[in-house]
Amino acid sequence: DIDHLNPRVQKELVEWLNWLRTDVGFDGWRFDFAKGYSADVAKIYVDRSEPSFAVAEIWTSLAYGGDGKPNLNQDPHRQELVNWVNKVGGSGPATTFDFTTKGILNVAVEGELWRLRGTDGKAPGMIGWWPAKAVTFVDNHDTGSTQHMWPFPSDRVMQGYAYILTHPGTPCIFYGHFFDWGLKEEIDRLVSIRTRQGIHSESKLQIMEADADLYLAEIDGKVIVKLGPRYDVGHLIPEGFKVVAHGNDYAVW
Repeated sequence: DIDHLNPRVQKELVEWLNWLRTDVGFDGWRFDFAKGYSADVAKIYVDRSEPSFAVAEIWTSLAYGGDGKPNLNQDPHRQELVNWVNKVGGSGPATTFDFTTKGILNVAVEGELWRLRGTDGKAPGMIGWWPAKAVTFVDNHDTGSTQHMWPFPSDRVMQGYAYILTHPGTPCIFYGHFFDWGLKEEIDRLVSIRTRQGIHSESKLQIMEADADLYLAEIDGKVIVKLGPRYDVGHLIPEGFKVVAHGNDYAVW
């Protein structure tokens, strides 16, 4: 265990971080188990090492109802993520993994896509409140992989990537999905669309439909993404848009 309140510990960790940045060449940090020490301490490490990017793992349980599924309102959950960023410094490089979006998306792709529109009409995760500070993901080494602690439905993984790679926030691709699952080409195609159309962390999201079997959203007036098995959506697509990517229950115009 490390006593992060000890001045010597802080000093030596800051020296180590600066060595990693200036001598080794790293330019960003991932704060593992950031609940294990205060945001005030994390702020010390960020301020004194000056990374270009920093992301915290703040993994807490969503609020669940009697049916064992997440409640529609997850405001307290995403507020905790926002609070951490505010305390570390909202104008700096600090971000957090958007576990709120991860948890809701896990369930939504199982025939409950209505969950992807919050009560305010915006995205229900952290990206609905502060997308510039939200790092979205489908799975990581804890949730998926060999640990399998909170895995995304394996037959719907590409729906997850179609969502995060077209939406605001900073999307993070899981190594295993990209290199081991045979999804490299599909993910690459979505990445190229995001890059080519200039979709970024603060892009404007307009949710067009959110029903059990259909989620349809437009981003920056340039990209439209569909999740779900419903096919009769042609009348909802504005003139001039053409399909540029598609797969199992998802399509991008």
